[in-house]
Amino acid sequence: MLSRLASLAVHRRRLVLTLSALGFLLIAVVSGPVMTSLSAGGFDDPDSESAAASDILEDRFDAGDANFILLVTPDKALDDPQTRRDGERLTKKLAAQDGVESVDSYFAGQGGQPPEELVSEKGDQALIVARLVGDDDKQAETAEEIVPEVTGDQGSLAVKSGGYAEFNRQANEKVEKDLLLAESIAVPITLLLLILVFRSGAAALLPLAVAGVSVVGSLAALVVIAQFTSVSVFATNLTTALGLGLAIDYSLFIVSRYREELAKGCDLEEALRRSLNTAGRTVFFSSLTVLLSLCALLVFPLFYLTSFAYAGIGVVIFAMLGSLVVLPALLSLLGPRIDRYDLLAVFRRGRPRPEGPRSDGFWYRLATFVMRRPVPVLTVVLIGLAVIVAPFGSASYGLPDDRSLSKDAEAAQVGDALREDFPALAGQGLQIVLDGAKPSSGDLTAYATEVSRVDGIERVDSSAGVFQDGERVADAPPGAPDVFDADDATWLSLQSVTEAYSDDGQDMVADVRGVSPPDGAESKVGGMAAAYTDTLDGLWDALPYAVLIIAVLTFVLLFLFTGSLLVPAKAIIMNLLSLTATFGAMVFIFQEGHLTFLAGDFTVTGQIDVTMPILMFCVIFGLSMDYEVFLLSRIKEEYDRTGDNTLAVAHGIQSTGRLITAAAGLMAIFFVALVFTSFTPVKILGLGTALAIVMDALIIRGLLVPAFMRLAGRANWWAPGPLRRFHQKYGFHHEVPAAPAADGPAAVPAQATEEGVPKRTGAAR
Repeated sequence: MLSRLASLAVHRRRLVLTLSALGFLLIAVVSGPVMTSLSAGGFDDPDSESAAASDILEDRFDAGDANFILLVTPDKALDDPQTRRDGERLTKKLAAQDGVESVDSYFAGQGGQPPEELVSEKGDQALIVARLVGDDDKQAETAEEIVPEVTGDQGSLAVKSGGYAEFNRQANEKVEKDLLLAESIAVPITLLLLILVFRSGAAALLPLAVAGVSVVGSLAALVVIAQFTSVSVFATNLTTALGLGLAIDYSLFIVSRYREELAKGCDLEEALRRSLNTAGRTVFFSSLTVLLSLCALLVFPLFYLTSFAYAGIGVVIFAMLGSLVVLPALLSLLGPRIDRYDLLAVFRRGRPRPEGPRSDGFWYRLATFVMRRPVPVLTVVLIGLAVIVAPFGSASYGLPDDRSLSKDAEAAQVGDALREDFPALAGQGLQIVLDGAKPSSGDLTAYATEVSRVDGIERVDSSAGVFQDGERVADAPPGAPDVFDADDATWLSLQSVTEAYSDDGQDMVADVRGVSPPDGAESKVGGMAAAYTDTLDGLWDALPYAVLIIAVLTFVLLFLFTGSLLVPAKAIIMNLLSLTATFGAMVFIFQEGHLTFLAGDFTVTGQIDVTMPILMFCVIFGLSMDYEVFLLSRIKEEYDRTGDNTLAVAHGIQSTGRLITAAAGLMAIFFVALVFTSFTPVKILGLGTALAIVMDALIIRGLLVPAFMRLAGRANWWAPGPLRRFHQKYGFHHEVPAAPAADGPAAVPAQATEEGVPKRTGAAR
């Protein structure tokens, strides 16, 4: 198939490029409304108990948590008549806005006692809280419409907006600006480095063409998918970084192999054919490994995570198509002009281009050094990785909230004020829905009494009264039955000062759920702490399946690629080493607050977003396997040609070391650019992935791989007879290009023995 693509690229290149250009214009048009098509939120499990409780509260009781908060700072005292008049006016203005279901305000009463929880402990600020109707997207749209009307200077009041709806709106607002900022930083730097790496202005533009296909195609796919299901707006960050990175990776390997074949004396068509049958096949196989790793994200219940799967899968597919269809046609069109506009030729002063692998190169010498002393190298590297991994053992997890925004965001400032000066609201509360059979007053009283005894619960409000510390302390206020009761259900409001995203919050939810409901009723607990608990449970339940999918499919693919059992196992173990080291570094920086200058402006909360290790696991595992496949392809090619394991490893690392390092460095630039965004989880994704990519290219591929493969020796390529025959029939087989005539007769591929390894053709290695 790839040979036919090479022939098509040579003989029908104008047709291929014309159709590609038309296709690009089509997907560009489709991708146009991407930012308006994507959704906010996605951090909760929609099938959880807390989600069911929230749905019942909204559908049958018109109740729920306040999700829009105004922080009011007056010029004068809160009890000043002017302050109160302006506050009452602001309250009425907010209540009159479309999409506002209910409002509770410090200024709402006419001469009555204002609610204590709506005034700060210092007595200098007050709150107006509201509930906006609809899903996360609808709430964000409503917030966008009303914020200009109710914030800023409101008479004698200075007003800022916050709450969950505002967090989503402000986060969405930042995404598009941050994306443009990241691209404006990464693209110019990358273009300069591409000129250095490709040593030609013409060749340096080729990866950008493939990147355009990859990024725009993936964005178009997100727009289409968003018509059928929710897709998170944050997935666009991965689309750009991964699309540009993979385009450069794949282009670099194909173009380098193409130049290598041209240097051997091949004509254009033969060079393309050989390049696609070697590097092109590797690109195809590498794409499968990355794609399958990203598919594992689909097993998680949060559409925030599945959205990254959609984005990543689209990127990989379009990057592969761009590299195997568009790039060969462009190479054919350029022909020998691929080396035009060599801006650095003057500095080389006529020195030849090092197109092929050399036995005196840096990577060859490094591999040889490592393979002469594999045990000491393994020991030192593993000790170093263990030190980096150590902080991961104390990881504490949370979910994105207002603290994930930059410190200058209004939602973050309002959230900080709530936690510092409004402790009764900072912890948020819980709601219990008793559904199925409305309990009697006595049963409800007994149940509420028991719930009020739970550690962390400050107060329970219900139609049966007010309860604290296992006692009924007050009768229900007038109108309470209208608020709390329906025909066959009732609900209870629980106040708590316990941090929702904490171990104490999880314990509190478990204890509340452990209280037996009245006979005939089914209890459902909702609220922020309950949603956090359910989200963690959903993620941990799905994680083993994701790990199993990645491990099994990766093992099978690498077996089909190499015919070995040991090499796939080695690859998986080494990838896990680099992954856990990355997680440890992220805990050290983002949770514990060390070396924060590496990540710019962010708030240290003592936690890291629980979705980030999962997302990074799938993304980084796929990218690491990407480089593993490129390296193994050259090692296996040399081993099939010579049967010498040590020589094959050294030549394979020399052939790919510069390319893998360059590709890793270029891809890392795009992910490092995400550090300049204003959303902490995206910073974690950017810095963590960049660190993992560089660590994988330098430490794993440069040190651990040659050390391990030297120790394993010829066992690297062993497989039992039945599996060896299966691989010979169904596996991926490498084309071994003939050596150029000037170098003497072509090497003959080593013949396999019954043990499944080639016969040695020289001295034992």
